[in-house]
Amino acid sequence: MARKTPEVPATSLADIAFMLLIFFLVTTTMDVDSGLRRKLPQWVEEQPEDTPQINERNVFVVLVNKNNDLLVEGDYESIDNLRERAKEFMSNPYNDETLPEKEPIEVPYFGEYMVTKGVISLRNDLDTKYGVYLAVQNELVAAINELRDELAKQKFGKPYEKLDADQQKAVRKIYPQKISEAEPKGKI
Repeated sequence: MARKTPEVPATSLADIAFMLLIFFLVTTTMDVDSGLRRKLPQWVEEQPEDTPQINERNVFVVLVNKNNDLLVEGDYESIDNLRERAKEFMSNPYNDETLPEKEPIEVPYFGEYMVTKGVISLRNDLDTKYGVYLAVQNELVAAINELRDELAKQKFGKPYEKLDADQQKAVRKIYPQKISEAEPKGKI
C-alpha cells in the first residue's frame, strides 16, 4: 500500500494574499497632484497679421526668476502683496494715470460701465520651482475672483458664486480674467 503525500491546504493562501492586497491598498497614501484649472483657448491655425499694440500702462508685468524671486513691474515684491497690487491694477479705482486706461462698455445690469483695459503678463524662468509658479498663479487668479466677488456683493448683495449665469457673465465682462503667460525663459 502506497502512502499518500500530505497536501498543503492552498485555499486559505489565496484568502491571505487577497487580505494583504486590500491592507496595502487601504493603508497606502496617494499623492494628490496640484495644478491649475484652466480652460485653454481654441487652436488657431493662422496668426492674425495685425497684432494690436497694447499701451505699456495697460500691462501688469509679473516675473519669477530662477531664484524664485518675484518681480512686479520691475521691483522685488513679496508674494503676500501680489494679490492687492493686482487688484489695484485691474480695478484702477482712482483713475490713476500710471494704471490701465478705462473705456466705457455697455454691461447688462450695470448700464454703461468704465472697464479697464488691463492685462496681467506673467513670465517665469525655466528654473522656477513649480510651487512658486503655482503660488503666483493662485494669487493672480484670486485677485480677479475677489474683485468679482466684491462687485457682486456691491451690486446684487450676494457673492459671485450665488449669482445666476447672466449676472456672472455681466460681472466677468467688467473683470475678465486677462492673464497672459509668456514662454518661460532662462535667467530672468
